Amino acid sequence: MHLDPMHPAAWVVEELRAEGWIVHDLLAFTRSSTLMAASRGSSTPLVVKVGFGSNHVLHQLSVEQRPAAYGFYWYQQLTDAERALSRDDFRYERDLTIAATSIEHIVPAVEHGTSEHFDWYAMPLCDGGNFRPYLGDSKDRAIGLRVLGDIAYGIAALHTHGIVHRDVYQENILIHGGRGLLTDLGAARRIGTPRGPRTRAPEPHWPPEYATAYDSAAAAADVFSLAVLVFRFLIGDLPRLDGKRDIPKLPSSLRQLVPAALRHDPGMRPVAAEIAEALYEAAESCEQ
Repeated sequence: MHLDPMHPAAWVVEELRAEGWIVHDLLAFTRSSTLMAASRGSSTPLVVKVGFGSNHVLHQLSVEQRPAAYGFYWYQQLTDAERALSRDDFRYERDLTIAATSIEHIVPAVEHGTSEHFDWYAMPLCDGGNFRPYLGDSKDRAIGLRVLGDIAYGIAALHTHGIVHRDVYQENILIHGGRGLLTDLGAARRIGTPRGPRTRAPEPHWPPEYATAYDSAAAAADVFSLAVLVFRFLIGDLPRLDGKRDIPKLPSSLRQLVPAALRHDPGMRPVAAEIAEALYEAAESCEQ
């Protein structure tokens, strides 16, 4: 793989190569990290996540300049202070991922390292992409329910280990061999240790408590986000205030649990393990 020298991630690719990696593809480039498919020698390619990125747009390039740049924009690197904070955050994510490596249905860290300018860790390359296509019209209902059951099981296991994910949505669900794995612990926190800002602007998959207590959001937050995803998969839309009309369309094992998981009060929501059992039951019903 070759990146134009003006691409903001080009130097990261070169440093990985200097450490013995063969970089096959750039998978993602975000504010705080870069993801690449890479391998060592003839070994199976892995996903290498590097704690380095930037996406502060300075200005839109002219038409003449665009062919030589990444997309249509020129990117500004973070300041030294911002970079130090970003590196601390990435190390937290890496260490939490390493700690969660033995948890079933959580994408593990199989290798990790550090260099002068960035830290990195490597994960298996999943063969089925993420869950987003399952939210479209063409989907295998039984496979989708089983994948979501795996994710609910993984969330429950994370909670048992004292970790709240805090960003359960379709792009963070990967599929390998037809089974679901949860990835990206960048927003996660250990239960009992506040992390992040007190408030966050709303996102469709986030629970209402993020508006006032994101830094201390507990396991029930993941349950809410999971229920939003289950509802979207089965109904084809986000849950609405008048969504009661759609409840009869849910599989019988989920008709009480999904509305309960979407309650405004976190204390009134079921636990993830209950939803996992109901999802597996619904998947088995589809296969009969």
